[in-house]
Amino acid sequence: MKSSLLVNPVVVILLLLLLLLGLAGRVSPSTRPPFACDPRDGKTRTLKFCRTKVPIHIRVRDLIGRLTLQEKIRLLVNNAAPVPRLGIRGYEWWSEALHGVSNVGPGTKFGGAFPAATSFPQVITTAASFNDSLWEEIGRVVSDEARAMYNGGTAGLTYWSPNVNVFRDPRWGRGQETPGEDPVLAGRYAARYVRGLQGSGIGNRLKVAACCKHYTAYDLDNWNGVDRYHFNAKVSKQDLEDTYDVPFKACVVEGRVASVMCSYNQVNGVPTCADQNLLRNTIRGQWRLNGYIVSDCDSVGVLYENQHYTATPEDAAASTIKAGLDLDCGPFLAVHTEEAIRRGKLGEGDVDLALANTITVQMRLGMFDGDLSSQPYGNLGPRDVCTPAHQRLALEAAHQGLVLLQNRQNALPLSTSRHRTVAVIGPNSDATVTMIGNYAGVACSYTSPLQGIARYARTIHQQGCSDVECRNNQQFKAAETAAREADATVLVMGLDQSIEAEFRDRPGLFLPGHQQELVSRVAAASRGPVVVVLMSGGPIDVSFAKNDPRVAGILWAGYPGQAGGMAIANVLFGVVNPGGKLPMTWYPQDYVAKIPMTDMNMRADPARSYPGRTYRFYKGPVVFPFGYGLTYSSFAESLLKSPTKISVSLASFKLLENSSVSTNGVRLSHANCDIPAVGIHVDVQNTGPMDGTHTLLVFSKPPVGKWSLARQLIGFKKVSLVAGSRQHIRIGIHACKHLSLVDENGTRRIPMGQHEIHIGDLKHSIVLRADAEGIKS
Repeated sequence: MKSSLLVNPVVVILLLLLLLLGLAGRVSPSTRPPFACDPRDGKTRTLKFCRTKVPIHIRVRDLIGRLTLQEKIRLLVNNAAPVPRLGIRGYEWWSEALHGVSNVGPGTKFGGAFPAATSFPQVITTAASFNDSLWEEIGRVVSDEARAMYNGGTAGLTYWSPNVNVFRDPRWGRGQETPGEDPVLAGRYAARYVRGLQGSGIGNRLKVAACCKHYTAYDLDNWNGVDRYHFNAKVSKQDLEDTYDVPFKACVVEGRVASVMCSYNQVNGVPTCADQNLLRNTIRGQWRLNGYIVSDCDSVGVLYENQHYTATPEDAAASTIKAGLDLDCGPFLAVHTEEAIRRGKLGEGDVDLALANTITVQMRLGMFDGDLSSQPYGNLGPRDVCTPAHQRLALEAAHQGLVLLQNRQNALPLSTSRHRTVAVIGPNSDATVTMIGNYAGVACSYTSPLQGIARYARTIHQQGCSDVECRNNQQFKAAETAAREADATVLVMGLDQSIEAEFRDRPGLFLPGHQQELVSRVAAASRGPVVVVLMSGGPIDVSFAKNDPRVAGILWAGYPGQAGGMAIANVLFGVVNPGGKLPMTWYPQDYVAKIPMTDMNMRADPARSYPGRTYRFYKGPVVFPFGYGLTYSSFAESLLKSPTKISVSLASFKLLENSSVSTNGVRLSHANCDIPAVGIHVDVQNTGPMDGTHTLLVFSKPPVGKWSLARQLIGFKKVSLVAGSRQHIRIGIHACKHLSLVDENGTRRIPMGQHEIHIGDLKHSIVLRADAEGIKS
């Protein structure tokens, strides 16, 4: 028995070393001094705003009451000044976490103990997964790393992400940052990613504070001489309600985001950051934002200096704060607010209301709770950044976001026994930084497509073009020679930030420069199957490749993140079965010739040859449609059980007697929407040879003639199935949420009559009728 108590001295030493290493990876409380309420400061630690057991709103009121007017004004901007006499440090509000902790904002720096952070695929790629649990998990990991960096003194806690604008026009340079063209998809993404970032928390507490941007109708940067600083987006009430505002409402109402950012542009003649109806009435009033509203950077200055919306800078300061703006990214409010108050254009109470919203968020983050060590997430440190688990999630996210667009005669996947030598060609063939898109940080590591493919086969590498602009064809002969010598050819083509980016919209949809020529010439020369891999945020007209019988496969990778090259190779060689679906329509080039970016109308107008936008309203030819994507397997759906009728209960008998109900539908405000969804039961079977995932997309099509909506995505479900297996899926259909539409006046209504539900290849009809069942007389 005694011998069992003996301890090997070597084991003891090893255990001590491991313990020391573990402690070294953790952040000690002294690494970042407390932002405020330092327990070692006898002057401030007993003040009411420092007492953690006092309700936050009382603490906020106490703090604001102690501030001078000049101190208040210096807190209205992103680089908020310190208040030394109250023990409050300065704070930089601007950090970014679009798809990983980023150093785009001044609030975050890489270096020292934090040289990098996990860089996930760009949002447009992750959206293609149609997997909302994945989006939330990415948000959770990103916020773990953000908190760790904050604890280490290299980042903030307020992240101005995600971008949830609708990808309205395929030329928009920032479409890559968004979840795509569908407002419901964008709203689901917004809510789940925000939940992941902000954490479930305890009560009202936040892990980090997310921000949904750019509100609203912002989707033009610089096109044909029109830039975002001068653009007046003319938007109908109908389009605002059923398209542009949908993701933001979901972000606030369902995601409970801590912040919303107003945009540079005007909407119907009013700058969004000075529009009381948009900010105070809608975001804070109707949607009940629990947080702060921030301007896009310098947009308060822009509305005065560029848009000439106000006569004086003091008017600009007053109009934005009164409209509901709480924080200015930029110096404008710090410079002009005091004079606006002195001239009677603004009251100090208006400033107090703005500060109440920003300081409340800081308190919810624990910034006034003293030492980090006593707080949730206080022990996260360097060892919690770029972990193997986080990097595996980045690879998995890339796997799920890749979209197989063509697989002629099942040429894919490639075989390691038949395709022992692969020619890897193209300007993005050895891409690294390109793979992470914009608003990215420093990646933990990179695996380029060339490196990924080299793990499966001997590679012959020729770039073909020196960059994506591909200005000449001088390197094409070498690329053709490589294709002749290989068993298979992979061309990695597409775009990068020199072609599409913030403040850089695309002139058209074709591949840049001579890229198309390179693909065609290499395809003609290749002796094995040819696969075109496309990196891009926006759609590309690759009709030439789609119609070229020598091009066997087309794979869209978006910007697939730090592990993108490995993910591409895993899909090409069949280790992973692709399952992504396009989150945006791929139009032919002649589409954009018919439609200026400045036209914000979503619906088609035949009278002026306006084709309409997105799959919801455009009915013309496409290269690849929204929701399209192939797999190496096959899936079949069968309808098991579904209702054929749904009764919409009205609020009164008088409404039921109103004949307009049958023709105009029921106003949502007049319906009893506090009812459970009805279930559609579907059986999904993997009928193919490989395990894989199937994305079940559910659309609704309203009765004919109801406000010109072709169809609308109402839900989606990601199903993983081993070959030959089946799974029972229940899809909830809620009449108010899923079958309502918006009329020309911006009023949401539920059309009565026959609605078609499309579930994959299945079609099912549900008839809606109005009744007063359950109404008390």
